[in-house]
Amino acid sequence: MIHLPKICNLRKVTLPALNPGTLYIVATPIGNIEDISYRAIKVLSSVDLIAAEDTRTTKILLDRYSISKPMVSYFSYNEKQRTPRLVRDLLDGKSIALVSDAGTPGISDPAHRLVASAIENSIPIIPIPGPSAFLPALVVSGLPTESFVFEGFLPVKKGRKTRLEFLKSEPRTIILYESPHRIVRTLTEIRTAFGERDVVVARELTKQFETIYRGTI
Repeated sequence: MIHLPKICNLRKVTLPALNPGTLYIVATPIGNIEDISYRAIKVLSSVDLIAAEDTRTTKILLDRYSISKPMVSYFSYNEKQRTPRLVRDLLDGKSIALVSDAGTPGISDPAHRLVASAIENSIPIIPIPGPSAFLPALVVSGLPTESFVFEGFLPVKKGRKTRLEFLKSEPRTIILYESPHRIVRTLTEIRTAFGERDVVVARELTKQFETIYRGTI
């Protein structure tokens, strides 16, 4: 295990006085738990509340850095109901950090509804930048990087074929997210829609079994 330098020992760090009533959008590691910024650790240590996609996953991260803060879940199935409560907390002066299970909130993860509601209520929003899976995948792919389009996840059922047909004429490098159990199906459908193409599949990025496959579909 690689040990972090003493600068990350929170007992020796002066934590920042965060702005009350502010929403912090905090990027967290996509795999390797050490891929987190010093600023993100300080913010997570200082906010009044953390809204996490999965509190169990986030607790692993918090425990690694000796952070103990109240948490509430905020994910795709409860964001509509949970957003008004979080907005009320922000208007009452609480500082809140929003995190996803991995990477930057709002990139194929919940965040947009809360961010939009915060804007509507003139609540300050501060991004704490950091990891996001698609950029590391792009820069090691060997595919053109000067111009690209990020599509996130394709529709699982309705609209999937239509979306692929639309993307068929896209000249830029296309970035997609896909789950492991659908990857073969997706590659097969892409080949049917696009014909043979150069493709890169990146899996387990930043983790022990990180693998990059390069070739044709």
